[in-house]
Amino acid sequence: MDLPAAHMPAACLARHCASRWMFLDALRGLALVWMTAFHLCFDLSHLGFWSQDFYGDPFWTWQRRGIVTLFLLCVGLAQAQVQARAAPAAMPWARWGRLTACALAVSVASYAMFADSYIYFGVLHCIALVSLALWRMQRWRDACLLAVAVPALALPPLYQALGASWPEPLVQMLNGRAGSVLGLVTQLPPTEDYVPLLPWLGVAMLGLWAGRQPASRNLAAPAMPQRPATRPLRLLAWLGRHSLPYYMLHQLVLMGGLMALRAWMPA
Repeated sequence: MDLPAAHMPAACLARHCASRWMFLDALRGLALVWMTAFHLCFDLSHLGFWSQDFYGDPFWTWQRRGIVTLFLLCVGLAQAQVQARAAPAAMPWARWGRLTACALAVSVASYAMFADSYIYFGVLHCIALVSLALWRMQRWRDACLLAVAVPALALPPLYQALGASWPEPLVQMLNGRAGSVLGLVTQLPPTEDYVPLLPWLGVAMLGLWAGRQPASRNLAAPAMPQRPATRPLRLLAWLGRHSLPYYMLHQLVLMGGLMALRAWMPA
């Protein structure tokens, strides 16, 4: 999730040229801005400034799916670029360790706030496991990626549609906390952020596949045709390159600021 600026050539950074890494970082930055707006609205509702149904209203549930989709596509696209630079690509264990530690911190912090619906497998947990899976898939052919990605996307809705016909012990196991990590559930678990392996592994695999296609070839090239990047693009790219610390801090700032505002407002 967090791509350091070291991936971008120094000369490109100096000229602010529109490199492929810059566009990918900007896409991730766009997902962060969208996520921040979503969480601001959620926090306003949670603290009583207004009332919205974030768990049942399609307007909000589909936005959440869109944000997660954009994040996981970026994971796959980034993996395609990494794999294009070296064969086989080395697994960045230090960065993966930071991501995993942050995922555990989210679980602990959410348990302190929402003991009955804490985050046991949210977006950071999913990205950590998906990153490992994509690293192991770097030698897979494009046809193999699609052959696995498409069923991964189709299995959850198909399972839900046929849920009544499955054996009850199987349904209970997959609906349980451990089983729900897979994503084959007939009812959503009580958690504030739920991003299971299915279908999101399939989304990341589609990102990996798309990053390998002819339009995305020569990914190791320093930059696309030299043209200055616009200021909004540079700002989004900067945000995308610091995505992990931003993710960890943004809710503290939003929730803390809104709680201070509520305490300051007259009763």
